[in-house]
Amino acid sequence: MPRLMWWLAGGAGLVVLGAFGAWAYVKLTIETPAYAVAEREGRFELRDYPALRVAEVITQGPREQAVRDGFRPLARYIFAREREGDKIAMTAPVTQERVAQGASEWRVRFVMPSQYDLDDLPRPAFSDVRLVETQPARMAAIRFSGRWQDARMEQREAELRRWIEAQGLMTVGPPVYAYYDDPFTPGFMRRNEVLIEVAPPPAPALAAPAS
Repeated sequence: MPRLMWWLAGGAGLVVLGAFGAWAYVKLTIETPAYAVAEREGRFELRDYPALRVAEVITQGPREQAVRDGFRPLARYIFAREREGDKIAMTAPVTQERVAQGASEWRVRFVMPSQYDLDDLPRPAFSDVRLVETQPARMAAIRFSGRWQDARMEQREAELRRWIEAQGLMTVGPPVYAYYDDPFTPGFMRRNEVLIEVAPPPAPALAAPAS
């Protein structure tokens, strides 16, 4: 009997190791946006993002429900379930932001793989999915783990705003919530972020021509 217990425990350990290995492989191979870190302080970063091609939908309701409602049509688009053409590789993160301050409408986005230009992407089957290109942006970000609870997101947003103020930066956009993992990933293994666009640094003054 003890030997059987050891075999069962060893088998369970191998299953756990295999699952962790598969999760780590996916984490290492999935594409994320390439950005340059202009400044880093603990959990905070100041990032410069290039223009990105994204697929987006507008949803309504509470934050958690709205991101789930947005995920489904975007997943159908990239997996070619309702359109012609090839599948598109999944990327991370899924992002979410309010359409207008205080409104219950949300913009949910999948970032498209960097190999695509906007004209290269297959056309969505339905008008609720839009393909757009974002403008380059400087974003302040805070990274954290845990589940997507409203209280946690609001707390991290408040911390990020205090950091932005301490750096003497000016916000120019709404908070963006970024989710890097699926709902089945344990909370302590998840990567979540809150990002807020800030004004870019002023351009250096041109030297006066010599007389």
